[in-house]
Amino acid sequence: MRAGVVIAAHPGVEDLAVQAEELGLHSFWVNDTPMVHGDPFVALSLCAKATRRIRLGIGVTSPALRSAPAAASGFASLNALAPGRIICGVGTGNTARRTLGMQPATAAALENFTAALQDLCAGRPTEYREGDRVRDIRFLHAGAHVNTTDPIEFVVAALHGPKAAAVAGHRSAGLISFGLLDPAAWRALHDARRQAAHGMPRDHDSYVVTALHLLRGDEDSDSDAARDTTGHLVLALLDFAADTPVFAGQLGPDQREVVRQLLARRGTTATAPDRYTKLYPDYLGRIAPQDRDLVLPSLMNSVALVGTRHDLRTRIAALEQAGVDELLIQPVIDPPTEMAQLAELLA
Repeated sequence: MRAGVVIAAHPGVEDLAVQAEELGLHSFWVNDTPMVHGDPFVALSLCAKATRRIRLGIGVTSPALRSAPAAASGFASLNALAPGRIICGVGTGNTARRTLGMQPATAAALENFTAALQDLCAGRPTEYREGDRVRDIRFLHAGAHVNTTDPIEFVVAALHGPKAAAVAGHRSAGLISFGLLDPAAWRALHDARRQAAHGMPRDHDSYVVTALHLLRGDEDSDSDAARDTTGHLVLALLDFAADTPVFAGQLGPDQREVVRQLLARRGTTATAPDRYTKLYPDYLGRIAPQDRDLVLPSLMNSVALVGTRHDLRTRIAALEQAGVDELLIQPVIDPPTEMAQLAELLA
């Protein structure tokens, strides 16, 4: 299985991209969460100039965040800096929208957005709508300004539901999911994508974003180090549960209790109109030591890879057999060391 990394945009991110390339990683992604992290197009522009081989992805942008013309201009501009190395991740904006206190985009809006991006980034005209006004648009500044010749890879973010996977099938795109480590769930996503593509063979890549902690010696699987390495993904799941009572209701009793504790610690409720301002600060950042008790082993095992070398390779092999092509880690404690560990594990 291939390996890659997902990072929050920040000054110096290009140094990590250079190291990832030197380690032989396949791809380097930056989040698009405007009110939480820096701008991914700025970050990947720096990475494009500093690297030569590694693929560069935005994971993921959304029609609820950017218009199709603006997003296409950004991707085609990156493609001019790193020809043929750009990955366009698209999704409903589940996280990025919730950090604004807004709802994600619909699957229909996602499909229209993806189709428009695919057309524009390939140099084709596309239909653009604002209210009742509809116009055909295309790049008017092609040539040295943007690259519409070299292909851009498109992947659609999907969780457990089939709607986003169907968009990927309709648009002949790959899949990316976050913390989805259940092989059966991946097979279901691939089935939904294949059905939407009218049974065409799966010829597009699938990516899973997770965290990885290799146990050392007699280290316990719920050690402080393991909780710190994986806690940002667990807290992301708990933030979503705290913000979405329907989802929280699907959790087990112990997990619902830590959701209740999280809301109490943040001084908000699941129905407070400003809860997003309390739940999402430092989203996907290193967790505070006082929150380690919220990182239940059951949650760690559902969204992250924790175990011995044999354990990790066994779980990764099962994901590969389910059709996952690339494992992306999101390191927050010591990114250089964690990237090197991933590269060695999958060598």
